[in-house]
Order: sequence, then structure tokens, then C-alpha cells
Amino acid sequence: MQQQQLDLAQINRAFRELAERKAWQAYHTPKNLAAAVSVEAAELLENFQWLSDEQAAALKHNVEAKVKIADEVADVLMYLVELCARMEIDMADAIAQKIRKNDKK
Repeated sequence: MQQQQLDLAQINRAFRELAERKAWQAYHTPKNLAAAVSVEAAELLENFQWLSDEQAAALKHNVEAKVKIADEVADVLMYLVELCARMEIDMADAIAQKIRKNDKK
């Protein structure tokens, strides 16, 4: 399966435009964004709760399940990207540094 390249800046612009249209910006504080990441990650996990590894892997063949999972993945990423923007964290650099740290463990 060919993966599209992610443009995190474009994702963040679209997310901020949506937040502006919905008047959500006041709620997008770092603390609230971190909480939202946790909530959305829990909603992602809910799709797999109580499934065996085999059942979870089989969800890739279930169109309805994949749509739900994709929605939660998107929510997690959008909130993470906005959190990084608010905290002035370069996500690519943070990931590279974390990989280096994990490699040393």
C-alpha cells in the first residue's frame, strides 16, 4: 500500500482553521491538548479492547472498523501536531532525538 506523505504544517493549518470556525481556540491550551491526545488515544484503543492479536489484525479487512480507527488516528495526530506548535516543539527533531535515546538503552 502506497502511503501519502504527511505535511504536518498543512495539517496544523487546516486544524487551526477548523478550530477558528468552531470557536475552539480558547480550549486549545497545552494542558487541554495533552488531555485530548489521551482521550483520543483511549478511543483508538477502544476499537481493539478485548480482541486477540489475531482479531485485532483482522480489523484491517473490516471497512467500518478501519474508518473508526482511521478517525481516531487522525484525531490523535491533529492534537499532537497542535500541541507541538503551541509548545514550540519541532516534532521531527523530537522524534529523531527520541530514536537516538532509545537506541542507547
